[in-house]
Amino acid sequence: MFSDVEADIYVLVDGDATYDASSVRLMVKRLLENRLDMVVGGRIESERAAYRTGHRAGNRFLSAFIAFVFGSAIKDVLSGYRIFSRRFVKSFPVLSGGFGIETELTIHALELGLAIDEIVTPYRARPTGSASKLNTWRDGFRILLTIFNIHRAERPLAFNSCLGAVAAVSSIALAIPVVVTYLETGLVPRLPTAVLSSGLCCQRSCAWPWASSWTQ
Repeated sequence: MFSDVEADIYVLVDGDATYDASSVRLMVKRLLENRLDMVVGGRIESERAAYRTGHRAGNRFLSAFIAFVFGSAIKDVLSGYRIFSRRFVKSFPVLSGGFGIETELTIHALELGLAIDEIVTPYRARPTGSASKLNTWRDGFRILLTIFNIHRAERPLAFNSCLGAVAAVSSIALAIPVVVTYLETGLVPRLPTAVLSSGLCCQRSCAWPWASSWTQ
């Protein structure tokens, strides 16, 4: 639809009757007055059953993770209620499918330095008789994988530095008891642990040239 529809302003909203339609006026007004490229409808539940068990916590975790990695100020990254400028829509390469699309929309705006904002909007429970297609664990994992892949592609040096740091800490933690035992007895009874520690150390060393080749 982004490729085929020609417009100056685009409104994206989940068709499950959970979002407040009247909020679109304020969101469009904010987009135009502040010359923004995306306005996100941050969900504030007006009914207790609006969020399924675990979804609120999962959304907060993912939003906080994206804020830490990409510097986002958006508090509801998984909101399906958004207003876009033409520039945003025509520059957006759809890479993921399913529920990872909301994450990708946010990261795309952050990576290009586009002007974005968030407006709170009421969020209601789904109508009686309808069911969500969202699977808490499966789709949560897919969203995390989307963030992982985009971070690896867009920030390769930081991504591989983190992997190297984790490997280094793990290598040192495994090596300490092996070294202590060797100093006390002159033996290395935990040979598999020593090999694993050495392997993690090598992995850390290999991470840096890999990162450099990506940045070039």
